Amino acid sequence: MSSIAFIGLGIMGSPMAVHLVRAGHSVAGYNRSPAKAKALAEAGGRVAASIADAVTGAEVVALMVPDSPDVRDVLTGDDGVFAHAAPGTLIIDFSSIRPDVTRELAEEAGRRGLRYLDAPVSGGEAGARNAALSIMVGGDGDAFEAAEPIFDAVGKTVVHVGPSGAGQTVKAANQLIVAANIEALAEAVVFLRAYGVDLEAALEVLGGGLAGSAVLAQKQANMLNHSFEPGFRIALHHKDMGIVTSAAREAGVVLPLGALVAQLVAAANANGDGGLDHSALLRGVERLSGTS
Repeated sequence: MSSIAFIGLGIMGSPMAVHLVRAGHSVAGYNRSPAKAKALAEAGGRVAASIADAVTGAEVVALMVPDSPDVRDVLTGDDGVFAHAAPGTLIIDFSSIRPDVTRELAEEAGRRGLRYLDAPVSGGEAGARNAALSIMVGGDGDAFEAAEPIFDAVGKTVVHVGPSGAGQTVKAANQLIVAANIEALAEAVVFLRAYGVDLEAALEVLGGGLAGSAVLAQKQANMLNHSFEPGFRIALHHKDMGIVTSAAREAGVVLPLGALVAQLVAAANANGDGGLDHSALLRGVERLSGTS
């Protein structure tokens, strides 16, 4: 069992940290909003007063924060992880950030004698709560093997996909596919409603055929009930689509559908839906159709 510092106890990080405690690990968690550490404390984890407090003495440091600047601040700040982690410490970044930033931070970690894995996840809040996340891991193979007990406590599908940055690249592809699927489902829902079809029955039969997907299974209830309590916020998906389009441009790759979906996600965010679940892309289709 490991001594783990877990930085970032939001919608995803909190249940992940709790699963690590329940798996027998010693977990010290830190979040800028202390109230979000309540679940960890109730599970038997320790609430740290600062990043330095959490990291000092930890064998593993896990991060789950929103964006590239947040990861950089947590790691490289004056009171950050790099300043307080002992040589040999394994850093696992579960956040979804730019692949180039990941490679830069991994190189800096290596110069400091630290091991570094980028391990973004897919599965949303439900996957985090059920310890059923899909985890795509980039970094050194030996570090991946050392981290397997951590991954096993929070994930169901865990794959080492390549060197540093590869995990983030695969996650960017994941977010492209998910956004396109949600947008297609939203458009189908508006189309079906326009013809007065029994929507619940229609989605049931669509889910049993080639149109079926994890997105349809997990997001249809949100769209049926017009309830968009965030499992994964549109604002974060907007950030991720920016990563996809930027990385594609750098690679000289053309993503016509990706570019369109990125604009639709951006429009949803600009119209005030950023705090809603990404299934609220339905609201954007309704606005365009004059049915909102």
